Amino acid sequence: MKRLLITVMTFLLLGIGTTWADLLEDATAAYRRGDYRNALKIIRRLAEQGNAPGQANLGVMYANGQGVAQNYAEALKWYRLAAAQGNAIAQSNLGAMYANGQSVAQDYAEALKWFRLAAAQGDASAQNNLGFMYANALGIAQDYVRAHMWFNLGAESGFTTALASRDLTSTRMTPQQVALAKQMAIDCQRRNFKGCD
Repeated sequence: MKRLLITVMTFLLLGIGTTWADLLEDATAAYRRGDYRNALKIIRRLAEQGNAPGQANLGVMYANGQGVAQNYAEALKWYRLAAAQGNAIAQSNLGAMYANGQSVAQDYAEALKWFRLAAAQGDASAQNNLGFMYANALGIAQDYVRAHMWFNLGAESGFTTALASRDLTSTRMTPQQVALAKQMAIDCQRRNFKGCD
């Protein structure tokens, strides 16, 4: 079984209200310094107040074991809370947990659901992961054209893994299929990632 390549466990500052944004900025600065204890203190407070970026970031800290013991069940809990509020990072990470079977039964259909929600918001990692699912027939029929399209979208958003995956997928396609995939990616971007799958 091929392991799904997921590299979405990153700590991100997302735009929100001023008070929470200031706290997230402080937490992000602490996190980037490697001061996970102080980052965790701020993030936990935000997460417990229902702040979706705080919940998503707390999930990241549990998933990576930063400032806390690594605990996928806790990461899952916080990702679910943030994902339910529409947080794309949490949705993508939740999809990764289902795809990899981390603290949940491996469920490609559930992974696809969460990747699609995040990809529709422009999340490059989720777009890459959708490409991977299509390329490897994980929970869905193998479709190199759709895989290339999703890899292309992820690459356009700066996700370097998607670029390499797109180029590898191209080697399994005809020039006409590559052209179709590129056009599908352009059309998807024009629709702001809605209705692309």
